[in-house]
Amino acid sequence: MSPESGTLNGSEVLDNPVWAALTGTHRDFAEFAPAGLAARYTPDTSPFAALADPLDPRAWADLAELAGPGQEVWVTGLLTPPPGWQTLVEVAGVQLDGRGVRAVAAPDAVPLGPDNVPEMLELVGLTRPGPFLDRTVELGTYLGIRHEGRLVAMAGERMRPEGWSEISAVCTHPDHRGRGLADRLVRAVAAEVRERGDQPFLHAAADNTGAVRLYGAMGFTLRRSPLFVGVRTPA
Repeated sequence: MSPESGTLNGSEVLDNPVWAALTGTHRDFAEFAPAGLAARYTPDTSPFAALADPLDPRAWADLAELAGPGQEVWVTGLLTPPPGWQTLVEVAGVQLDGRGVRAVAAPDAVPLGPDNVPEMLELVGLTRPGPFLDRTVELGTYLGIRHEGRLVAMAGERMRPEGWSEISAVCTHPDHRGRGLADRLVRAVAAEVRERGDQPFLHAAADNTGAVRLYGAMGFTLRRSPLFVGVRTPA
């Protein structure tokens, strides 16, 4: 079953961005639960799942059926899992609205695609910006900057709820930090997003104060403070 994303508009889709993306732009990357009340990204693109209504026990039951008994699932929002679910980890996050960001193309940034995944995974493994899997690059535009042929910085798109695109996988090799590469790439990806007629947003860990300051200086503003929650389905 493939449910519709509903009647949310404007920034309201960002209240449940994974669900909005999976029932919209990213439907081709979605796996839906039997009753259509829960969905998740295919395991090779993103670890995140979503509920049509996080307050509906039927949606949680649908997600449990989709994932299988005793399986780890990642969800985001302000969530309280029902009895029988085990919370494994909670990461406090921030969701930042990028409508105030000045988007500028970066002439030295190069597009990255499936052929670049090995070097992208190497950079992600070194810098740990967040989940990045074998097919994550297919979710949107990814740009990188090279130094002497080596990929030293990158940024791209992950969730794409209607009218918005999440800038993600922002990372710079430790030997090349302090040169403004992340700033340039985020603005360049934002320019690609705006070219489509969408607006950028992003998520960051709340305790990653350096990154949050950088994004604030670029014009991102705090919209909400969700949790990123790893849960285990009932056995």
